[in-house]
Amino acid sequence: MRNVYVAGLGLTAFSRLEFPLVELAGYPAMQAMKDAGVDRVDHLYVANMGGSRLNRQTGLASAVVDSLSLTPAGAESIENGPASGASALKQGYMAVASGLHDVVMVVGAERMREVNNLEATDFVATLTHPLAEYIYGVTLPSLAGMFTRLYMEKYGVTSRHLAMVAVKNHDNALLNPFAHIHQKITLEGILDSPEAMTNNPYVAEPLRFFDCCPVSDGGACLILVSEEEAKKLKKPLVRLAGVGQATDTHTVQERRDPTDLLAVRAAAAQAFAMAKVKPSDVGVAELHDAFTILEIVESEEVGFFKKGEGHRALERGETRLDGRIPINTSGGLKGKGHPVGATGVGQAHEIVTQLRGEAKKRQVKNARVGFTCNFGGFGNNVVCLVFVREG
Repeated sequence: MRNVYVAGLGLTAFSRLEFPLVELAGYPAMQAMKDAGVDRVDHLYVANMGGSRLNRQTGLASAVVDSLSLTPAGAESIENGPASGASALKQGYMAVASGLHDVVMVVGAERMREVNNLEATDFVATLTHPLAEYIYGVTLPSLAGMFTRLYMEKYGVTSRHLAMVAVKNHDNALLNPFAHIHQKITLEGILDSPEAMTNNPYVAEPLRFFDCCPVSDGGACLILVSEEEAKKLKKPLVRLAGVGQATDTHTVQERRDPTDLLAVRAAAAQAFAMAKVKPSDVGVAELHDAFTILEIVESEEVGFFKKGEGHRALERGETRLDGRIPINTSGGLKGKGHPVGATGVGQAHEIVTQLRGEAKKRQVKNARVGFTCNFGGFGNNVVCLVFVREG
């Protein structure tokens, strides 16, 4: 297979955006084309989960390719729940690596705030098993709450550890002009003060308000190219070096040990093996922290820390911007936001920005290998990516 490089990047703010879904995809696409210095693409992949239900928009890829005047390029939509973005990047990778195409655009977009939070929660809940979970009122926050309780009892994670993730990622988001939440929070304010329960009420005990990501609109884009095209760039060369995807039992209660995220473990192992690097080589990572517990657990499952020790590494500051392995430098889903179809592409945007040395106030030092974990469903379909800076 051929090497695949990232030639261009584009991003909207992740927030509440009063633009049509096609424009949320088109704006970062135009940015990415300008960044890459290209005026054509061979194929377009659009990641989106909710267009048909939330926005009455089907055939999104066809609409986007025409709105950008990129016809007759091929175009198709990719849906894999909250992991749609990384799945679309995987498809783009395959198209270039195989030799089918030389220049591929991958864009993720979601307009979730067109509906209220209750409807958005119900929409995301359709990821659960339709007969064994959804009809009984199961939601993603409820699954995360039960998962968190089990993890606390098994490994000694506390509410304070969860709050530490939130504080860290809000601090990082304050340095990111594209982040949804620009709000300084403290452990005292959301956990220790008399007003903490008012400021930070339970959503799905033991998870509180500040343990959960916001509902966001937004779009992100990467342009992937062959090595021959990449050599024309006047930018640091960042290669998409590893791709891994794995699944797990759909119904969470049927898993042998619900505290094991086996799909995360397997997808990460595949991505590292393909890239020929180890977890210890990673200098910056974006992990799917839709709930604060997930950053801790994913950091263990992908191999950054031993099982049950992620919260200890958090205590030691190893995951901070100046730590051994900075995690969620963008603010993560918790601070940057979570427009589900755009999230995985947004994670990759942050990693490439870091590897290029363009992250400004949140720039980590000496990172040459970056990693993303995009978490579909409640860990039943996961895509991991490894990026390597060359030269």
